[in-house]
Amino acid sequence: MMGSSRGASTASLWVGGGLVGVVIAAALVSLAWTPHPPTAMALSERLQGPSAVHWLGTDHFGRDVATLLMAGARTSIVVGVIAVGLGFVIGVALGVLAAARRGWLDELVMRLCDITFALPAVLSAILLTAWLGPGPATAIVAIGVFNIPVFARIARGAALTIWPREFILAARVAGKGAFRITLEHVLPNIASVLLVQATIQFAIAILAEAALSYLGIGTQPPAPSWGRMLNEAQTFMYLAPGLAVYPGLAIVIAVLGLNLLGDGLRDALDPRLARGR
Repeated sequence: MMGSSRGASTASLWVGGGLVGVVIAAALVSLAWTPHPPTAMALSERLQGPSAVHWLGTDHFGRDVATLLMAGARTSIVVGVIAVGLGFVIGVALGVLAAARRGWLDELVMRLCDITFALPAVLSAILLTAWLGPGPATAIVAIGVFNIPVFARIARGAALTIWPREFILAARVAGKGAFRITLEHVLPNIASVLLVQATIQFAIAILAEAALSYLGIGTQPPAPSWGRMLNEAQTFMYLAPGLAVYPGLAIVIAVLGLNLLGDGLRDALDPRLARGR
């Protein structure tokens, strides 16, 4: 049983890493090369099927679908990395600070998290659109703000399990302050938990970016986006169903890969969990 569990976690890690690697590779390659220019339109070639010239066909503007998928991967990764990074930095800082200080500061941080959770990312994006206008910046801020309380709660909960440990007491006896203990002892011991959570939030961020772009709040044309591709494809579902299938599969591959990678990392970085299984 233990061997099969470890084998499953290893397989999850490798399969997830492979799927994520494919998406990242497509995004990186699109920086230097794509089969066609991402914004090039040819109305005479609209709604064509797969061919040697257009591997996955063309959309209603005559744009190459494979090119749009590659460039859309770049958009999703950039928005996801910045948004999750924003939530990670601010959320972890608030979480470990609340765990270190406790008292009224802990209560204040947790109540702010509750208030933020009451505003979903889509609703926050709609409110921000009225202020900033639609665009990737709006999606980044909305998704990033939603991630702050997630990382704050995870960091606080993990840090609270570290503070009663004997090595923390020894550090206090040695004269180290709360800030130094947090940097030198708490953060290194909760890094694996935060890393796993970051992969999960990255998957959620890709879904959120696609949803916001689908609603017209996120990435705006002519910039490629998987969500925009789904939005534009709904009118041509019967004429060219592949226009919706391809970006949908791209989102599934990215999200599935990140979730499998997170599961594999969780098992690999937590030996106690692996032994328990």
